[in-house]
Amino acid sequence: MRWVQQVWRKSAWLIVLAIVSVPVQVRSNAAAHRVQEIGEIRAPELPREARKTLELIRRGGPFPYDRDGITFGNYEKRLPVQRRGHYREYTVTTPGVSHRGARRIVVGCERQRPVVQPPGPLGLAYCRGGGEFYYTADHYRSFRRIIE
Repeated sequence: MRWVQQVWRKSAWLIVLAIVSVPVQVRSNAAAHRVQEIGEIRAPELPREARKTLELIRRGGPFPYDRDGITFGNYEKRLPVQRRGHYREYTVTTPGVSHRGARRIVVGCERQRPVVQPPGPLGLAYCRGGGEFYYTADHYRSFRRIIE
């Protein structure tokens, strides 16, 4: 019986040693937040409906869909990682589709504080650098930055 206990202790230590010596793959924070490469598209090359949505965004509406202007979460990390609320999404209508479709324009806006706080929500005029605009035709699977 004593012999079994000695063998068990030695084998237990070998198991612990084996587990400890197995290399652990550590993902760096940068790798965990890797952003896919984002292409570019010039505004005149956008579909007509996307150009119209871009105009509505610049004017502040009115928007045809209730969900236009909601926060885009960027959960898949396809756009550069920013704080929650940085990105807003707007529907680009798709001809022949009875629902919102897959096309969107996502606006990234780093808010800057106005000298005098106007009533109502802050618009694009209060985005540092005018904001950044992204177009997706495939419901957030890929994005292209809109170049003016």
